[in-house]
Amino acid sequence: MSNKSAETAYPIHELIKNRWSPRAFADKPVALDVIKSVLEAARWAASCFNEQPWRFIVGIKGQNDSYTGILNSMVEFNQKWAQNAPVLILACGKKVFTHNQKPNRHFSYDVGQAAASLSLQAMAENLYVHQMAGFSPDKAREFFDIPEDYEAITTMAMGYLGDPDILDEKSKASELGTRTRRPLSEICFGDGWEKAL
Repeated sequence: MSNKSAETAYPIHELIKNRWSPRAFADKPVALDVIKSVLEAARWAASCFNEQPWRFIVGIKGQNDSYTGILNSMVEFNQKWAQNAPVLILACGKKVFTHNQKPNRHFSYDVGQAAASLSLQAMAENLYVHQMAGFSPDKAREFFDIPEDYEAITTMAMGYLGDPDILDEKSKASELGTRTRRPLSEICFGDGWEKAL
């Protein structure tokens, strides 16, 4: 369970209600079988033509060079807190369909679905995932020799919830703040654009 309060307008599953993106991670390793369960959830996500365009590079702190490569691809702000996470993940997507090599304009959407499944399975394992756009796809491509028909889309930090006191003051304030979301009336339309459902 998170230490963040989440007030929902309608009932939703507890895994979704309690999912959030912390920056404070505990200094506690994640068992490889648990990491694989989280990745298995991503594997079973839906995708256009069942292409499954996602590819995940997994860095385990103190166990492989991938951890350093992912961390070094991040912007400095994210490096500061993400270095505490026991697991770092780089999510990539294949930009073309395997069956005909034509552009797959849905590849990033599908990778996002896989990442969402991953995040919810992590919550079921009492793990938290923080996804980041703040990284250099070029640095990641160079370090991991990512093929041209793939794109590095996001990095993720994953681990058990840690003490917010390990963060700088700005990040700590964000960590302890209340989660908010736009009301349904702003995002769900019925009889036309901006006409609430």
